Amino acid sequence: MDVTAAKLIGAGIACIGMGGAGIGVGLIFGNYLSAALRNPSAAQGQFGNLIFGFAIVEALGIFSLLIALLLLYQF
Repeated sequence: MDVTAAKLIGAGIACIGMGGAGIGVGLIFGNYLSAALRNPSAAQGQFGNLIFGFAIVEALGIFSLLIALLLLYQF
């Protein structure tokens, strides 16, 4: 197998994490909105947890993008 082909395959596999981050963000915001509609008085107390979860999920997506870019352009 050619080295370039292996780098492209590895970068594609690493980008699967970006799709997982998109799914994770959708789940976090969807669950927050459904909980806020059930109990609007508690929604403000859970907003910090929403932002923390969003930051963690997006960081994992950015890390997978970083790995893909390192595979493509570093070696």
